[in-house]
Amino acid sequence: MRRFGLRRLDQYLVVFIVAVSLNFMLPRLMPGNPLALLAGVDVGLMTPDERAEVIRQVGLDAPLVSQFFDYWRAVLTGDLGFSYRSGRPIGEMIGERLPWTLLITGASLVISAFFGIIIGAFSAWRRGKKSDLTLLTGMIGLQSLPSFWLGMLLISVFAVQLGWLPSFGAVTPASDLTGLAHVRDIAEHAVLPIATLTVLSIPGVYLTMRYSMLEVLGDDFIRTARAKGASESRILFGHVARNAIAPVVTFLAIRFAFAFGGSVIIETVFSYPGLGRLVFEAVSRRDYPVMQAAFLVFTVAVLLANLLADLLYPILDPRMREQ
Repeated sequence: MRRFGLRRLDQYLVVFIVAVSLNFMLPRLMPGNPLALLAGVDVGLMTPDERAEVIRQVGLDAPLVSQFFDYWRAVLTGDLGFSYRSGRPIGEMIGERLPWTLLITGASLVISAFFGIIIGAFSAWRRGKKSDLTLLTGMIGLQSLPSFWLGMLLISVFAVQLGWLPSFGAVTPASDLTGLAHVRDIAEHAVLPIATLTVLSIPGVYLTMRYSMLEVLGDDFIRTARAKGASESRILFGHVARNAIAPVVTFLAIRFAFAFGGSVIIETVFSYPGLGRLVFEAVSRRDYPVMQAAFLVFTVAVLLANLLADLLYPILDPRMREQ
């Protein structure tokens, strides 16, 4: 188990180095010149010296190698720098946006885990029957839905036609709500983004749970339990579901990390002020430091989620402790 952990940590260190290096290079490989966005509409009126000064102020005049080492020094010291566009500290911007993303991704993960595990267990238990085939077909269909299309569909139905829920933002502008009214306002704005993420997440949990249970159902100890006269409910919950849950927990941990990246589209559709929306704004503006900081957060989230899954797996599956 100890050797397993040390080997994993070495792998994560290599992945982190490669990911951070790519995080530095990719924005600089994008087409376009950030000067127009740095200087605004007056870039055409600037002299060559003025343009050079703007580039110098943000450090883009330094050799690429120097920029690379400066970036690594900033990453290791936790200095995320300042936004080209707004001039604000990037750490402050991420601190404002991250809670909104955690709200919708966390809520959708809990809801999708609850329904995905239950439906997946039921489907596996009735494998080959009409209910199982219907659920399997429906979940595969849901998994193929484009996230932006589903989001716009929900807006059209529940916000535009029925008028039940707001269609954009995280709070009502200039509302000055406090207390429970403010909490309700936040909840109403979060319903549609959460619903979109949940509908798109349930199929993955369902399929993982179903196939994991089908694998366990074929093991010898299940036949032994039936031969000993164990009830079907005890076999389902005490043996099958308990042994099938480990891959699902691993999937959920990784899914939570990747939900940060997936929220870019959802938050753009709903104009939700989360980290995904910040990424969209930074990309459209060629705001290199903000892009790098946001992608760094995504990278760390994915690595931590994988590390959490590796730590949980031996707890849920004792066979892994022997490695």
